[in-house]
Formats: sequence, C-alpha cells, structure tokens
Amino acid sequence: MTTQNLIIYKFNVLYHILEELGLDLNIKVTFVDTENSLNETLKNLNNYLIISNKKHLDINNQFILDNTPINIFKLVEKINIEFLKTQFSNQSEVKVKNYIIDLNSREMLINNIKLKLTEKEINTITYLSKSNKPVGIDELQEKVWSYQSDIETHTVETHIYRLRKKILNKFDDNKFIISKKNGYQIK
Repeated sequence: MTTQNLIIYKFNVLYHILEELGLDLNIKVTFVDTENSLNETLKNLNNYLIISNKKHLDINNQFILDNTPINIFKLVEKINIEFLKTQFSNQSEVKVKNYIIDLNSREMLINNIKLKLTEKEINTITYLSKSNKPVGIDELQEKVWSYQSDIETHTVETHIYRLRKKILNKFDDNKFIISKKNGYQIK
C-alpha cells in the first residue's frame, strides 16, 4: 500500500493533533508554513492531500477545514474520503502527448476542447501510448479486441482510420496516431 501524505499548510494546531494520529492511520503528516516549502514538498509526491484552514493557493488536492471545532473521528473520516476522491481522480486521467484522456467520462481533452470516445478507442489510445515501438495489427487485435491473429479482418485498420478522422476533425491533429510499416504508434 502506498503511503498517504497529509500536508498541513499554515495550520500548526491541526498538525500537532494529526501528527500523533498519523502512525495509527498509516498517513505521513508533514507541516509546511511557506509556499516555497510547500512546492518543495510536493515535487516528489504523487499521493497527497493538503489541509489548511483557508484557501491559500490554486493547488489540487486541497481540503479546507474552516468549520472548527470538529470531532476527531469526523475529521479522520473526511480525510479518508478526500484521499479516496484524490486517488479516484488520479486513476481516471491519463496524459497522452498534450492531451488528457479522462477514462471515466471517456473524453479526450485539450484547451477545454472535448472529444467523446468509445471504450475501444480509449483502450486503443492507452495501449498504443504505453508502447515505445510501433504496435502491429495482430498485437492490437489480440490485446485490444481479443481476436485471434489468424482471423482475416480489417477491424483494426478501420477503427484506427475512424479514430484518426475524429481527432483530426476535432483537434486538427493528423499526427496523433502515426502509421509505420510495422504498425501504429503514438509518440
């Protein structure tokens, strides 16, 4: 299980309370009181939640605790819920080139322009984006469509053609999926 990092920003009293509970909750609690130290702390963290008593910065994963006093059990429950929301959000977005692929809403986004995608299109994009080399038609048939490679079909070619056309029409990008002699590639 990955360590959950709880960063207390400019809220010293809360830090001292949660520091004692941190070990029991499997949470690493850190206190920061400047924007620079916060930025330094966040550089190497993926799974974090920032708690403060008021909104200080335009930062993701920030929980504002402005309604005090609060029951400690309710606070721990709220922290756990915020960590779950953060984890869900982090797992739902994939960055491919300059685009964000939202796996939950099945959308491809850039500069507030959205393109709806099918599940197969999402699977194709994510599979291609994870490969460092061109992916052949047989491999895509097997891994994305679960077809046997000995079946004669043009499903992959047709699907890639339509996906490229959608991306070209919406984003004016004709280099998102590149054709190579030995397959398709996103790089």
